[in-house]
Amino acid sequence: MQLLAILQQYPVFLIIVVGIFSLLIGSFLNAAIYRIPVMLEREWDDECDAHINQDNPDFVPKERERFNLFVPRSICPTCNHKISSLENIPVLSYLLLKGKCKGCKTGISIQYPLVEIATALVSMLIAWKFGYGWQMMSLLILTWTLITLGMIDAKTMLLPDSLTLPLMWLGLIANYNNLFISLHEAVLGAIVGYMSLWIVYQLFKLLTKKEGMGFGDFKILAALGAWGGWQILPFTIFASALLGAVIGIIMMKMRKQKDSHPTPYGPWLALAGLIGMIWRDEILVAMHTYYGLS
Repeated sequence: MQLLAILQQYPVFLIIVVGIFSLLIGSFLNAAIYRIPVMLEREWDDECDAHINQDNPDFVPKERERFNLFVPRSICPTCNHKISSLENIPVLSYLLLKGKCKGCKTGISIQYPLVEIATALVSMLIAWKFGYGWQMMSLLILTWTLITLGMIDAKTMLLPDSLTLPLMWLGLIANYNNLFISLHEAVLGAIVGYMSLWIVYQLFKLLTKKEGMGFGDFKILAALGAWGGWQILPFTIFASALLGAVIGIIMMKMRKQKDSHPTPYGPWLALAGLIGMIWRDEILVAMHTYYGLS
């Protein structure tokens, strides 16, 4: 209880504690970013095998080694070197190892320290802006989940229901007692968030006979609507589209690509939604001022 009192009374101490803790969370998010798609792939394979062999009385499901967010211990994918605790210290281990595996000296992706640093910096920003309380703690959970979703989609073009749907329900639960908005606004935000992209998807498919986005995009916008209400959705959609277009063009120029390739939309939705939640009040005031609304 004394520690909680210190966190409430000394904002600088709160920011430092949140930063250190979030570095550790960032390390866990890296594991989740890698493992969740593998877990889903194994689950889908098992379901397919069971469906194909549903009439086979001799069918025996495959026995798999236990694999989840915590088991087995992390290893180097090249040489199977087991990562020790000292090799898994956020950022510091990457620097001490000079970005290489201790066993085979294969390069380690820069993603790992970048995710850890980004998680810590955004979490510290939230601690500074909102101070100690339920708003800060709930926004930290939102931030960590959005980082995980954005990175998974960037790497695999997949937005798992196991993350998007609980995130939506958490938004509704958080606003049950008007933490950010009223429950009525949260429910409406979830509905409008899902339906707005669903309508865009259907129109695009009707005009081009192609699918312009996945259903996971609808669900992540529904989750953001549940957290911030329908009012923040126009900014989120516009900002995510702008970010995706600008970064996409830059990447095409860097890679010297002449034709466009499918690109994930989830990372930009996650980033725009996070910006929208952190600066929600300021954005809504700016929108009202710009459009002359009362």
